[in-house]
Amino acid sequence: MKLLVTGSSGLIGSEVCVHFASLGWEIHGVDNNQRAVFFGPQGDTRWNQSRLVESLGKAFHHHELDIRDRSGVLTLLKEVKPDAIVHTAAQPSHDRAAAIPFDDFDTNAVGTLNLLEATRQACPESPFVHMSTNKVYGDRPNKIALKEMETRWDYSDPAYTDGISEDFPIDQSKHSLFGASKVAADVMVQEYGRYFGLPTCCLRGGCLTGPNHTGVELHGFLSYLVKCNLEGREYKVFGYNGKQVRDNIHSHDVARFIGEFLKAPRLAEVYNIGGGRANSCSIWEAFKIAETFSGRVQVYQYVDENRIGDHICYISNLAKMRAHYPEWNISISLEETIRQIVEAHS
Repeated sequence: MKLLVTGSSGLIGSEVCVHFASLGWEIHGVDNNQRAVFFGPQGDTRWNQSRLVESLGKAFHHHELDIRDRSGVLTLLKEVKPDAIVHTAAQPSHDRAAAIPFDDFDTNAVGTLNLLEATRQACPESPFVHMSTNKVYGDRPNKIALKEMETRWDYSDPAYTDGISEDFPIDQSKHSLFGASKVAADVMVQEYGRYFGLPTCCLRGGCLTGPNHTGVELHGFLSYLVKCNLEGREYKVFGYNGKQVRDNIHSHDVARFIGEFLKAPRLAEVYNIGGGRANSCSIWEAFKIAETFSGRVQVYQYVDENRIGDHICYISNLAKMRAHYPEWNISISLEETIRQIVEAHS
């Protein structure tokens, strides 16, 4: 069995490569270190590419390819004819997109379309898993009635006790250009499922994290927070009294869910994939957990202005994922995830 993974040197891409290689799959990774272009040297992922080459050996084949190269993408898929495609490559920053709007849209929206059409032409029976984002909901989650607690914001509307589900609206809200480009990709992935009958799914990620995350200030919440803690660097807290909440899921649990989907693929499905309420935390709460494992006090600066379109409180409702794939559930706690990140950067 052959698996093609775009963004194979990134957090989720590399985790998927390792997970499926352990199951006996032949892995074809597509990556051109575009993250270093987007974020500079601190975003460079060549180290992760080298790790995959060394650890996976002959099971891993690296392809230096930009997903914006339409003919190159089609040629590769016709040559490899993968049994499944996991698309994780993206311009991933909510904030960075405003400075590079064409790079953002061409990578996130057009790059995804290039892959979908190449899949339709080369291997239409192969399941296509797309890493989307909760930013497709724009800032509409901020319209949910909230209550301010001692260390976090939380939903005061009981309808959202278990988080936000997949039927939550995605339009009539402020997304950021990143969110808008990911909406375009998300809807196109669904359309190739409904219109052409391709087995596709969109995974609308919360905070995806883990010890192999190359976190930077503009992307990679927990990874960057822990780096700042360990190095004594100032972490900037943007607005909402530092009580904004994210649910965090370890990259290994994301790879495990993808495995379940590939065993029993569906057409044009959408899943909110995150840590759920149990793995949620505010920035202040994340500081305390990181300090517990590092033994270092977090240095921070509070900036009163929040990021444009940022979520005040976002928790993924995992009910649909659990119902469709009952063999899957969260296996790594928030505390264990942060411990692993601290250990990896120590």
